Amino acid sequence: MKLTLYKPKLEDLWFRKKMLEDEETMSYNHAWGGTVPFPVDDWEDWYDRWVVNHDNKRYYRYVKDGDIFVGEIAYHFDEKYQGYVANIIIFAKFRRKGYGKEALDILCKTAKENGVDVLYDDIAIDNPAITLFLKAGFFEEYQTNEIILLKKVL
Repeated sequence: MKLTLYKPKLEDLWFRKKMLEDEETMSYNHAWGGTVPFPVDDWEDWYDRWVVNHDNKRYYRYVKDGDIFVGEIAYHFDEKYQGYVANIIIFAKFRRKGYGKEALDILCKTAKENGVDVLYDDIAIDNPAITLFLKAGFFEEYQTNEIILLKKVL
């Protein structure tokens, strides 16, 4: 499998909307409310902040298998951790096919190439993706009753 990254155009945000509003895809996010509304009226501001004027504090790309969007990868600078937090979403119907591992590897490689030294992710304590991150070289920084903070030195 060879995933590629795709810098979405504004009109491509239909895929992000579809993922964020899909209950099965967002089931991991139940601790933070599940699905996330992403109305078309918000796309332009979001796109400007994440894709156009990211100020090297944000990175966002779709992940493709051939011509098919299968998910997204991103990272952003988070004041709380004074570091960059990873984000990966694989559309539910494409899960358990190895896309998550490959997408996470690509995200880590891309972040390092962009000058990021460390990536974090704060994951709900019952999220099965924790295993994926640990297998990819992340380690537990700490955990609470709600989250586990994982960290990887790139």
